[in-house]
Amino acid sequence: MSVYEKMQKTTEDRDVGAFMSLMHKDFVMVSHQDGSTNNKDDLGEMVSYMFSSDDFMEREHRCLFENDKVMVTHSFMDFPDGTTEAVLTFNALKGGKVIRMETGATLLEK
Repeated sequence: MSVYEKMQKTTEDRDVGAFMSLMHKDFVMVSHQDGSTNNKDDLGEMVSYMFSSDDFMEREHRCLFENDKVMVTHSFMDFPDGTTEAVLTFNALKGGKVIRMETGATLLEK
């Protein structure tokens, strides 16, 4: 099963532990929308919050490219705060885990 397939399964199941097990111990996330940088613990808190909300939904998710070094995905995400974004994500992979995630998001009008 590819990293993409594993991430999709854990997201569909809203399994925070399984999702976080796909992140490398040296994980870093960069959001180009607001310029923030987060570590693995920060991501865990964010994922836990999103997965616990019935208002979080990921739609039309697709993998644009994946090999053993990188994965690029795109989706539409509905967030608990009521916003919707188109999200392009670049993931650097190391040892079958995500070591770096960079996201670019566009806020969509409803």
